[in-house]
Amino acid sequence: MKTVLLKSPGDILISEIETTQRQDGHVLLRVRSAGICGSDIGAYKGVNPLVSYPRVIGHEIAGEIVEVADDETEYKVGDRVIIEPYVYCGTCYPCSIGHTNCCENLTVRGVHIEGGMAEYVSHPRHLLHKVPDGLPWHLVPMAEPLVISMHAVKQAETKAGQHVVITGAGQIGLLAAQYALTLGAIPIMVDPVEERLALARSLGVAHTLNPVSQDVVAEILSITQGRMAEAVIECSGDARAIRGTVDYVAYAGHIALVGWPKSDIPMPTALFTKKELTIRGSRNSVGQFPESLRLIAEGKVNVQALLTKTVTMDETPATVADIAAHPEKYLKVTCLL
Repeated sequence: MKTVLLKSPGDILISEIETTQRQDGHVLLRVRSAGICGSDIGAYKGVNPLVSYPRVIGHEIAGEIVEVADDETEYKVGDRVIIEPYVYCGTCYPCSIGHTNCCENLTVRGVHIEGGMAEYVSHPRHLLHKVPDGLPWHLVPMAEPLVISMHAVKQAETKAGQHVVITGAGQIGLLAAQYALTLGAIPIMVDPVEERLALARSLGVAHTLNPVSQDVVAEILSITQGRMAEAVIECSGDARAIRGTVDYVAYAGHIALVGWPKSDIPMPTALFTKKELTIRGSRNSVGQFPESLRLIAEGKVNVQALLTKTVTMDETPATVADIAAHPEKYLKVTCLL
């Protein structure tokens, strides 16, 4: 079968390997679509310390079931599904309290174990979710980044009527803003790229701020009538944005950190105490794939607007290289296999 193989940083190609066989406790999928994620680009550039090489990339994977166990009752051949790519151990402390998303022994497809950009993949049956009828294959992988955003919104305890500042108008930030809107919250998008802010406005975000040309703190103070934002979600990983979260948030507010910084960030911890802030990390997701798929299928979250383009499997290696070289040209790319 064909795979998208990253042999080493900067060396990506289509590779033929022996066709995957179904493992015990798994179902076998014929992969139909996949998303190219920032972690794939980081692996290509050699800056993702969790990746070992060679590695088949890809964790945003959807496909059609082609083989199940004889005693399988929930799934059948022909079912359209998306995989939950976070394979957890089930025995560590986080798993024991339901936080399987931050399992101490977590293995993620395309990072720690072989990814799904292959014609066939065998995946644990308990980590599958049925795809609604009529949802086109090229959009299905977008459910995975959406659950990342949904989890971050949940970690910030965002509620209807609250103002939520979202820093970073990439795919995760734009999806978080759309999800916040479905909850009845009021997103305020902060990003230095005017084109991204314009896209946010087209998706229904009424308040967009550019930290290069505007006083973001003063603008948030005005929008919230002096309260500041009850919730802040940091999606960029940028040091300045991470530091800004403490200034943007209200007293007794909540901050969720979903962006991955490149290094440690000095923070004014005295303000954590003074404002009595709740600050949480946000990694992966737990139990949100069904809602994510429903929101996309019902058109309540517009994922099509975030797609720069859709490519074929054979075009994927060159596309990964181009995204790495020119990230400003891309927001999200999916591929059809």
